Amino acid sequence: MTIAPENRPLLMVNTHARGKRSAVTCRLKCNDACLHPAPNESANEYFKDVVSSVLSRRAVLGTLAVAAGAVVIGAQGVGAPSADAVTLPEGRFPGHAGRGLAFGAIDPQPVDVDALVVPEGYTWDPIIRWGDPILPGARTFDPDNQTPEQQAKQFGYNCDYLDILPFDAGAYTRGTRGLLVSNHEYTNAAVMFPPTAKYWETDAAGNVTTKKNAYARAIERAAHGMAVVEVRRPAPGKPWSYQRISPVNRRIDMDTEFVIDGPAAGSDLLKTTADPTGTRVLGTMNNCAGGTTPWGTVLSGEENFNGYFVRAGANPTADARYGIAATTSYGWEADDPRFGGGAGYENEANRFGWIVELDPHDPSAPPVKHTAMGRFKHEGANVTLSRRGHAVAYMGDDQAFDYVYKFVSSRRVAPGYSQWARAHNKTLLSEGDLYVAKFTGDSPAAEIDGSGAVPSDGAFDGSGEWLPLVVGGASKVAGMSVEEVLVYTRLAADKVGATKMDRPEDVEISPVTGRIYVACTNNSGRTPTNTVEGPTEPNPRNRKVVGGATVNGNRDGHVVEIIPSGDQTSTRFTWNLLLVAGDPAVEGTYFSGYPRERVSPISCPDNLAFDAEGNLWISTDGQPSSSSIAKCDGLFKVPVVGPERGHVQQFLSVPAGAETCGPIIDSRDGMVYVNVQHPGEDGTYAAPQSFFPDYVADGATPEAGDFRGPRPTVVQVYRTR
Repeated sequence: MTIAPENRPLLMVNTHARGKRSAVTCRLKCNDACLHPAPNESANEYFKDVVSSVLSRRAVLGTLAVAAGAVVIGAQGVGAPSADAVTLPEGRFPGHAGRGLAFGAIDPQPVDVDALVVPEGYTWDPIIRWGDPILPGARTFDPDNQTPEQQAKQFGYNCDYLDILPFDAGAYTRGTRGLLVSNHEYTNAAVMFPPTAKYWETDAAGNVTTKKNAYARAIERAAHGMAVVEVRRPAPGKPWSYQRISPVNRRIDMDTEFVIDGPAAGSDLLKTTADPTGTRVLGTMNNCAGGTTPWGTVLSGEENFNGYFVRAGANPTADARYGIAATTSYGWEADDPRFGGGAGYENEANRFGWIVELDPHDPSAPPVKHTAMGRFKHEGANVTLSRRGHAVAYMGDDQAFDYVYKFVSSRRVAPGYSQWARAHNKTLLSEGDLYVAKFTGDSPAAEIDGSGAVPSDGAFDGSGEWLPLVVGGASKVAGMSVEEVLVYTRLAADKVGATKMDRPEDVEISPVTGRIYVACTNNSGRTPTNTVEGPTEPNPRNRKVVGGATVNGNRDGHVVEIIPSGDQTSTRFTWNLLLVAGDPAVEGTYFSGYPRERVSPISCPDNLAFDAEGNLWISTDGQPSSSSIAKCDGLFKVPVVGPERGHVQQFLSVPAGAETCGPIIDSRDGMVYVNVQHPGEDGTYAAPQSFFPDYVADGATPEAGDFRGPRPTVVQVYRTR
């Protein structure tokens, strides 16, 4: 079913972007990372639904408890198990391949289709859009008269990670009241602001230029961060509506104070003139994916923070490794010295690039940046529980040729949602062991030729180990202190010989099997002429042939499956590739042996999610693969066990220029949720290239509260029959 009044032509493919991705997205989101040499120049080998129920005694005793990866739960919560502790085996269950949400796969949509397309039998509605008021004093969105004060009370821009939590902490289902939590990754001033002197600088003749003024930049800072919004619905399976006024509604932006905790808190590497203690910082930025913890808090990853800071010069090696340059595209350094890297603010960039934890159920609780989990370009973090109740978090560093990480908490989870248990569990990520992954293939090097051809043993697979960075409160990296390892985690991982990968983004744990899945989005830098390293079995493609022409780089990405060797805390694992993505009509794609002619084309896997039946869902950023035709991004289902393993089916397609983010699959309610980010990215306020989600036609007069151009939006998809 197509929901839109008309289709409109959109952006042209930019030469340095893959697929349909806009050059504007590359500039604003990742500071043109693919135009610069990969920051990693080391010589290493390259390379929700039920989670919160684990803290309920009732659920632990039932079959759903295996979803948490098996955990010891007792009255004490920490230390030795109590007498009534329940010990569950590590998840290794067959799942229910082919079950779950039923739909007919849709056709891929051409890149100029300005519509959100869903299967027959489903429809969609917005839940909340950029600019919708959520705090007292916020007015109805008026795009011609936006202010920093109003934006701070409104839903922010470019929503990415998404979850809808039960309204009451510890509730098993979402019911009819919930807490919607969303990230706001970055802003696009050209689409947000009218071409007037209120938002743009003027030249000597009084003409409006394309350079933002301080007023516009202040609005942008207020549009970053996170949001918590109460939502209600008449019954499960029915659409939600957001509550404009609610005591739990909250905005986190660049003026919000965060607590810095963990081993690096108070370090000289984190102190500034504004914060001589190194324990407090204002704001969070470029928040990409995230995760919801078993104790009901939300994690958010600070990703491309480097694009907001001017190189300070205090540690040029670290600045270069993190991609901090001499200029920024945002220009915030003109408004606040902490972004300029000057005297007293040399460490300000070190205070970003962390995992943030937010308690949506407690509006008074300050959000926390966890230094124990390391500093890099966090896509997000997802937590499971080990057999003995330790929190185990998996994380990807979203950069070409960077790494996959694991964190294991020192403390053990406390059962239930009492005030004491919740307070204790919110400390689990403050102290623990940090590891980085090393992957080894089991095929002869000659069989990994860069084309994506499957080796003779029939699979891309091998073994691996988690290399220690910090264990037991001590650094395991020669020549680096614990504080240095955690603040300069990329440099530490380089030293121990981690495996470089093709932009590891979201990392998710199956609630059914306990296996871990890593979305490697793409790597245009892994080419036949790469002088550092060519293809390896964990990253097997550096070119493809389309219509007789060779296209260099891993433009389409792949998905890695990691199988722990025992408990989730084990430092050994085996691995294989679930998918080598791309157009199935093109050689060099792989779908776990499933017939290529029966799968939907998929490229650039980004965010991952699981349904209750254990099917993996993949949202894309850069879909599709062919060099001759571009398609809109989408959301795809793929079973990971049984005869349907590898059967990719497209569920929805997002509008022109947009990216699919933050999927939630509620198969019991028959509902799917996604964040639609940066629709019409290549357009401008005066000449929009998308009209999503309100579809006010070009030249028409918008109704009150409607913006003629595109608005990043949280979308719900539900059955009509």
